[in-house]
Amino acid sequence: MHFTSEQRLDDGVLERGFTLGEIPGILWTPASASASAPVPLILLGHPPLGLDRMYPRLVARARHAAADGFAAATIELPGSGDRPRWAAVDQARADLRRAMEAGGPVGEEIVDRLVLPLVDKAVPEWQAALDALLALPEIGGPVGYSGGVISIGTRLAVVEPRISAAVLFAGSRVPRAMFEEARQVTIPLHVLLQWDDEGNDRQAALDLFDAFGSKEKTLHANMGGHTGVPQFAGDAAARFFTRHLR
Repeated sequence: MHFTSEQRLDDGVLERGFTLGEIPGILWTPASASASAPVPLILLGHPPLGLDRMYPRLVARARHAAADGFAAATIELPGSGDRPRWAAVDQARADLRRAMEAGGPVGEEIVDRLVLPLVDKAVPEWQAALDALLALPEIGGPVGYSGGVISIGTRLAVVEPRISAAVLFAGSRVPRAMFEEARQVTIPLHVLLQWDDEGNDRQAALDLFDAFGSKEKTLHANMGGHTGVPQFAGDAAARFFTRHLR
């Protein structure tokens, strides 16, 4: 991990840009974090829209996490931002957009081409980032995962034992293959669902929640579109992490 930038935000949070090989990322740590007082970590998932475009939402989430005593970190997903374009996924995204504009059902084949390659490539990158982050003296663990793409969070919850709890955002298409993986998830889950999210298959999100094997799982559904998550829903997610990462 190579740090490329550093700034102290007005609330005392330390923001550092980094690269991990070709992968850019950002780490936020509360002012209280130190080698003698390491803090738990929350990995901030997000859609593949690029860190620059997602930054306002990511930094807001990171500052909320820091106020609760957590570090937060994110990485650029494959094929987005300044990373090399991914022609096959770009084509699947265009096919999805055309299918939605036509008003017909979105075929499973399109969803598979769009999501499964991203999961297969992104999850090992998240694990490599976690290796590097937990090697920092001010980061201690345990670790939580928060955000989307929900299939990435599902796979991480299955294969990464260092993740103790997850807040998953049900705002992306779900390949049928992920339902079997969901049955293997055992960590505590808090799932956020926007009822009127135009880009989400609501029934698939409900079916995925039903498939999760976790003994503790909560579905928090609210009216509104993709970016309309109410503040009280975010507060409930924060309390969830406070319970499980302390």
